[in-house]
Amino acid sequence: KNNISRRPSWISKASTNKNREDSWFKSLFVRKVDPRKDAHSQLLAKKEDTNLYKIQFHNVKPECLDAYNKASEEVLPSINADSHYPCELIGTWNTWYGEQDQAVHLWRYRGGYPALTEVMNKLRQNKEFMEYRNERGKMLLSRRNQLLLEFSFWNEPTPRPGPNIYELRSYQLRPGTMIEWGNYWARAIEFRQQNSEAVGGFFSQIGSLYMVHHLWAYKDLQSREDTRNAAWQHEGWDEVVYYTVPLIQHMESRIMIPMKTSPLK
Repeated sequence: KNNISRRPSWISKASTNKNREDSWFKSLFVRKVDPRKDAHSQLLAKKEDTNLYKIQFHNVKPECLDAYNKASEEVLPSINADSHYPCELIGTWNTWYGEQDQAVHLWRYRGGYPALTEVMNKLRQNKEFMEYRNERGKMLLSRRNQLLLEFSFWNEPTPRPGPNIYELRSYQLRPGTMIEWGNYWARAIEFRQQNSEAVGGFFSQIGSLYMVHHLWAYKDLQSREDTRNAAWQHEGWDEVVYYTVPLIQHMESRIMIPMKTSPLK
Protein backbone atom coordinates (compact mmCIF):
# COMPACT_ATOMS: atom_id res chain seq x y z
CA LYS A 1 0.00 0.00 0.00
CA ASN A 2 1.28 3.43 -0.94
CA ASN A 3 1.66 5.58 2.21
CA ILE A 4 2.47 8.82 0.30
CA SER A 5 -0.49 11.14 0.76
CA ARG A 6 -1.58 13.61 -1.84
CA ARG A 7 -2.41 17.26 -1.07
CA PRO A 8 -6.06 18.07 -1.47
CA SER A 9 -6.86 19.85 -4.73
CA TRP A 10 -8.05 22.98 -2.89
CA ILE A 11 -4.55 23.37 -1.38
CA SER A 12 -2.94 23.22 -4.84
CA LYS A 13 -5.37 25.81 -6.19
CA ALA A 14 -4.75 28.06 -3.20
CA SER A 15 -1.00 27.79 -3.75
CA THR A 16 -1.38 28.67 -7.43
CA ASN A 17 -3.53 31.68 -6.61
CA LYS A 18 -1.02 32.79 -3.98
CA ASN A 19 1.79 32.64 -6.57
CA ARG A 20 -0.28 34.71 -8.97
CA GLU A 21 -0.97 37.28 -6.27
CA ASP A 22 2.72 37.45 -5.39
CA SER A 23 3.62 37.92 -9.04
CA TRP A 24 1.04 40.67 -9.45
CA PHE A 25 2.17 42.37 -6.22
CA LYS A 26 5.83 42.32 -7.31
CA SER A 27 4.86 43.80 -10.68
CA LEU A 28 3.78 46.96 -8.87
CA PHE A 29 7.36 47.57 -7.77
CA VAL A 30 9.43 46.07 -10.58
CA ARG A 31 9.36 48.18 -13.74
CA LYS A 32 10.21 46.37 -16.96
CA VAL A 33 12.82 48.25 -18.95
CA ASP A 34 13.23 47.58 -22.65
CA PRO A 35 16.85 47.39 -23.77
CA ARG A 36 17.81 50.41 -25.87
CA LYS A 37 20.76 51.09 -28.13
CA ASP A 38 20.42 54.90 -28.03
CA ALA A 39 20.97 57.33 -25.18
CA HIS A 40 17.84 59.14 -24.05
CA SER A 41 19.42 62.40 -25.24
CA GLN A 42 19.24 61.01 -28.80
CA LEU A 43 15.66 59.86 -28.41
CA LEU A 44 14.17 62.93 -26.72
CA ALA A 45 16.11 65.95 -28.00
CA LYS A 46 15.39 67.89 -31.17
CA LYS A 47 17.14 66.43 -34.19
CA GLU A 48 17.09 69.49 -36.45
CA ASP A 49 19.40 71.61 -34.31
CA THR A 50 22.31 71.34 -31.91
CA ASN A 51 21.15 73.73 -29.22
CA LEU A 52 22.67 73.38 -25.80
CA TYR A 53 21.30 75.26 -22.80
CA LYS A 54 22.91 76.32 -19.54
CA ILE A 55 20.90 77.23 -16.49
CA GLN A 56 22.61 79.06 -13.63
CA PHE A 57 21.39 79.39 -10.04
CA HIS A 58 23.09 82.12 -8.02
CA ASN A 59 22.30 82.46 -4.32
CA VAL A 60 23.03 86.09 -3.51
CA LYS A 61 23.81 87.66 -0.15
CA PRO A 62 20.57 89.46 0.78
CA GLU A 63 22.28 92.81 1.25
CA CYS A 64 23.93 92.51 -2.18
CA LEU A 65 20.91 91.64 -4.35
CA ASP A 66 20.35 95.14 -5.75
CA ALA A 67 24.05 95.54 -6.60
CA TYR A 68 24.11 92.06 -8.16
CA ASN A 69 21.08 92.85 -10.34
CA LYS A 70 22.56 96.18 -11.45
CA ALA A 71 25.88 94.59 -12.43
CA SER A 72 24.18 91.72 -14.27
CA GLU A 73 21.89 94.10 -16.17
CA GLU A 74 24.91 96.10 -17.33
CA VAL A 75 27.06 93.20 -18.54
CA LEU A 76 24.94 90.21 -19.61
CA PRO A 77 22.87 91.98 -22.33
CA SER A 78 26.06 93.18 -24.04
CA ILE A 79 27.22 89.56 -24.39
CA ASN A 80 23.80 88.60 -25.71
CA ALA A 81 23.88 91.37 -28.33
CA ASP A 82 27.42 90.66 -29.54
CA SER A 83 27.47 88.29 -32.54
CA HIS A 84 31.09 87.52 -31.60
CA TYR A 85 29.62 85.11 -29.03
CA PRO A 86 27.55 82.14 -30.33
CA CYS A 87 25.16 82.32 -27.38
CA GLU A 88 21.84 83.93 -26.45
CA LEU A 89 20.50 85.06 -23.12
CA ILE A 90 17.03 83.48 -23.01
CA GLY A 91 15.95 84.90 -19.68
CA THR A 92 17.23 86.23 -16.39
CA TRP A 93 15.13 86.36 -13.23
CA ASN A 94 14.98 86.83 -9.49
CA THR A 95 13.10 84.20 -7.49
CA TRP A 96 9.95 85.65 -5.94
CA TYR A 97 8.53 82.53 -4.26
CA GLY A 98 10.75 79.55 -3.54
CA GLU A 99 14.41 79.96 -2.72
CA GLN A 100 14.85 83.61 -1.75
CA ASP A 101 17.57 86.05 -2.84
CA GLN A 102 18.31 83.93 -5.87
CA ALA A 103 19.03 84.81 -9.49
CA VAL A 104 18.38 82.39 -12.36
CA HIS A 105 19.92 82.79 -15.83
CA LEU A 106 19.13 80.66 -18.89
CA TRP A 107 21.51 80.68 -21.89
CA ARG A 108 21.32 78.97 -25.28
CA TYR A 109 24.41 77.92 -27.26
CA ARG A 110 23.70 77.37 -30.95
CA GLY A 111 26.28 74.81 -31.98
CA GLY A 112 26.28 72.67 -28.85
CA TYR A 113 29.40 71.95 -26.82
CA PRO A 114 31.85 73.57 -29.30
CA ALA A 115 29.86 76.83 -29.05
CA LEU A 116 29.92 76.63 -25.24
CA THR A 117 33.70 76.14 -25.25
CA GLU A 118 34.17 79.02 -27.70
CA VAL A 119 32.13 81.39 -25.53
CA MET A 120 34.01 80.39 -22.38
CA ASN A 121 37.39 80.98 -24.05
CA LYS A 122 36.35 84.36 -25.43
CA LEU A 123 34.87 85.52 -22.11
CA ARG A 124 38.22 84.90 -20.42
CA GLN A 125 39.62 87.59 -22.73
CA ASN A 126 36.72 89.98 -22.03
CA LYS A 127 37.98 92.49 -19.46
CA GLU A 128 34.51 93.82 -18.61
CA PHE A 129 33.13 90.34 -18.00
CA MET A 130 36.09 89.24 -15.88
CA GLU A 131 35.72 92.35 -13.70
CA TYR A 132 32.01 91.60 -13.37
CA ARG A 133 32.77 87.99 -12.49
CA ASN A 134 35.22 89.00 -9.77
CA GLU A 135 32.76 91.47 -8.23
CA ARG A 136 29.95 88.95 -8.54
CA GLY A 137 31.93 86.41 -6.58
CA LYS A 138 31.98 88.75 -3.58
CA MET A 139 28.18 88.98 -3.64
CA LEU A 140 27.35 85.26 -3.80
CA LEU A 141 26.76 82.69 -1.11
CA SER A 142 26.81 79.80 -3.60
CA ARG A 143 26.20 79.01 -7.24
CA ARG A 144 25.54 75.97 -9.41
CA ASN A 145 24.68 75.25 -13.01
CA GLN A 146 23.46 72.52 -15.32
CA LEU A 147 23.82 71.83 -19.03
CA LEU A 148 20.52 70.94 -20.67
CA LEU A 149 18.94 69.76 -23.90
CA GLU A 150 15.42 70.73 -24.92
CA PHE A 151 12.63 68.20 -25.36
CA SER A 152 11.66 67.76 -29.02
CA PHE A 153 7.95 68.26 -28.30
CA TRP A 154 8.31 71.59 -26.44
CA ASN A 155 8.41 75.07 -27.95
CA GLU A 156 11.79 76.68 -28.42
CA PRO A 157 11.96 79.64 -26.01
CA THR A 158 11.61 82.98 -27.78
CA PRO A 159 11.45 86.53 -26.41
CA ARG A 160 7.98 87.57 -25.30
CA PRO A 161 6.48 90.84 -24.12
CA GLY A 162 5.38 91.35 -20.55
CA PRO A 163 4.68 91.83 -17.87
CA ASN A 164 4.69 88.16 -16.91
CA ILE A 165 5.64 86.03 -14.00
CA TYR A 166 7.47 82.78 -14.71
CA GLU A 167 7.28 79.43 -13.00
CA LEU A 168 10.21 77.05 -13.17
CA ARG A 169 9.06 73.58 -12.15
CA SER A 170 12.01 71.25 -11.57
CA TYR A 171 11.63 67.48 -11.29
CA GLN A 172 14.25 65.03 -10.06
CA LEU A 173 13.26 61.77 -11.78
CA ARG A 174 14.06 58.25 -10.75
CA PRO A 175 17.02 56.95 -12.80
CA GLY A 176 15.89 55.12 -15.90
CA THR A 177 12.52 56.88 -16.24
CA MET A 178 13.38 59.75 -18.61
CA ILE A 179 12.02 58.02 -21.73
CA GLU A 180 8.79 57.19 -19.93
CA TRP A 181 8.46 60.80 -18.77
CA GLY A 182 9.02 62.06 -22.32
CA ASN A 183 6.43 59.70 -23.77
CA TYR A 184 3.71 60.97 -21.42
CA TRP A 185 4.60 64.65 -21.73
CA ALA A 186 4.70 64.49 -25.53
CA ARG A 187 0.93 64.08 -25.24
CA ALA A 188 0.44 66.20 -22.13
CA ILE A 189 1.92 69.37 -23.62
CA GLU A 190 -1.12 69.61 -25.90
CA PHE A 191 -3.26 70.29 -22.83
CA ARG A 192 -1.02 73.17 -21.70
CA GLN A 193 -0.87 75.31 -24.84
CA GLN A 194 -4.26 77.00 -24.51
CA ASN A 195 -2.95 80.29 -23.12
CA SER A 196 0.55 80.11 -24.65
CA GLU A 197 1.87 79.46 -21.15
CA ALA A 198 4.45 76.84 -22.22
CA VAL A 199 7.86 78.49 -22.65
CA GLY A 200 10.35 75.60 -22.71
CA GLY A 201 11.06 72.08 -21.49
CA PHE A 202 14.57 70.77 -20.78
CA PHE A 203 16.40 67.76 -19.37
CA SER A 204 19.87 67.70 -17.86
CA GLN A 205 23.06 66.36 -19.41
CA ILE A 206 25.66 67.61 -16.94
CA GLY A 207 25.10 68.59 -13.32
CA SER A 208 22.23 66.97 -11.42
CA LEU A 209 21.22 64.08 -13.68
CA TYR A 210 17.69 62.89 -14.50
CA MET A 211 16.56 66.45 -13.85
CA VAL A 212 13.72 68.00 -15.85
CA HIS A 213 12.83 71.70 -15.97
CA HIS A 214 9.51 73.03 -17.29
CA LEU A 215 9.30 76.81 -17.77
CA TRP A 216 5.85 78.49 -17.83
CA ALA A 217 4.69 82.09 -18.23
CA TYR A 218 1.58 83.63 -16.65
CA LYS A 219 0.18 87.13 -16.30
CA ASP A 220 -0.09 86.77 -12.54
CA LEU A 221 -0.61 84.20 -9.78
CA GLN A 222 -4.38 84.05 -10.30
CA SER A 223 -3.87 83.42 -14.01
CA ARG A 224 -1.52 80.59 -13.09
CA GLU A 225 -4.14 79.06 -10.79
CA ASP A 226 -6.90 79.34 -13.40
CA THR A 227 -4.74 77.93 -16.19
CA ARG A 228 -3.57 74.96 -14.17
CA ASN A 229 -7.10 74.16 -13.01
CA ALA A 230 -8.37 74.33 -16.60
CA ALA A 231 -5.97 71.53 -17.60
CA TRP A 232 -8.02 69.09 -15.52
CA GLN A 233 -10.99 69.66 -17.82
CA HIS A 234 -9.13 68.01 -20.71
CA GLU A 235 -9.66 64.29 -21.10
CA GLY A 236 -6.34 62.53 -20.58
CA TRP A 237 -4.65 65.10 -18.29
CA ASP A 238 -5.56 63.13 -15.17
CA GLU A 239 -4.02 60.01 -16.72
CA VAL A 240 -0.74 61.83 -17.42
CA VAL A 241 -0.54 63.04 -13.82
CA TYR A 242 -1.40 59.59 -12.48
CA TYR A 243 1.38 57.87 -14.41
CA THR A 244 4.12 60.53 -14.13
CA VAL A 245 3.92 61.23 -10.39
CA PRO A 246 5.49 57.85 -9.48
CA LEU A 247 8.47 58.70 -11.70
CA ILE A 248 9.41 61.68 -9.50
CA GLN A 249 11.81 61.55 -6.56
CA HIS A 250 11.65 65.25 -5.75
CA MET A 251 10.03 68.35 -7.24
CA GLU A 252 10.32 72.09 -6.73
CA SER A 253 8.50 75.18 -7.96
CA ARG A 254 9.97 78.68 -8.29
CA ILE A 255 7.94 81.76 -9.13
CA MET A 256 10.30 84.22 -10.79
CA ILE A 257 10.22 87.88 -11.80
CA PRO A 258 12.18 88.91 -14.91
CA MET A 259 15.03 91.36 -14.52
CA LYS A 260 14.70 94.60 -16.48
CA THR A 261 16.89 93.40 -19.36
CA SER A 262 15.51 89.86 -19.64
CA PRO A 263 14.40 88.90 -23.21
CA LEU A 264 11.55 86.98 -21.56
CA LYS A 265 9.62 89.89 -20.05
